[in-house]
Amino acid sequence: MAKTYSIAIDGPAGAGKSTIARRLAEELGYCYVDTGAIYRTVAYFLDLLGVSPKDVDGVRRYIDELTVEIEYDETGAQHMIMNGMDVTKDIRTQEISQKASLVSAHKEVRDMLLDMQRDVARKHNVIMDGRDIGTVVLPKADVKIFLTASSQVRARRRYEELIAKGQKAELPQILKEIEQRDYQDTHREVAPLKKARDAVELDTSDLDIAGVIAAMKKIIGEKIPL
Repeated sequence: MAKTYSIAIDGPAGAGKSTIARRLAEELGYCYVDTGAIYRTVAYFLDLLGVSPKDVDGVRRYIDELTVEIEYDETGAQHMIMNGMDVTKDIRTQEISQKASLVSAHKEVRDMLLDMQRDVARKHNVIMDGRDIGTVVLPKADVKIFLTASSQVRARRRYEELIAKGQKAELPQILKEIEQRDYQDTHREVAPLKKARDAVELDTSDLDIAGVIAAMKKIIGEKIPL
């Protein structure tokens, strides 16, 4: 099997990981894996059943009834398939985002999804983003980048994203939710959000997308052939 390369992008909610990783994957010809969408899919499944993400027994009881698959369309866009249904659009709400953070703290959930994520990386050149990619999912990734920005900047970006999609949004509430998400992600017992020791930190607070892409290509190019 030919050598495959993996690029791990970690960082807090709203840091622009998905947008940047998707663009980079397109430009480099890599497979993009949005792990946040995977956990959103689990959260959405439990939400449909009326199971709270804090209900440990409920999560354990129903998790075996869930199958999660990733499919890519002709444009390379990632689609999340939940028990045979495409739920890609359904999982993109603030409520599901908050619940996904709580769901991801369950060891049973993370164990179920770990092999699936690693298998994709074994078979393809991948750019994978999340919160524990460089520390847990792909600890031997060829390139690790920790993407971050101030909570205020991240809240503004999320607000503008939701408004552009025609969804109702309030900036103070989004800032509160992002700060709460940061706390949840960094304080959970299982695979907390943290920068890998060999990751390069990139603060995007004062950069536009083109600037972030250029900076990341420079970091990547120093470690693997582009």
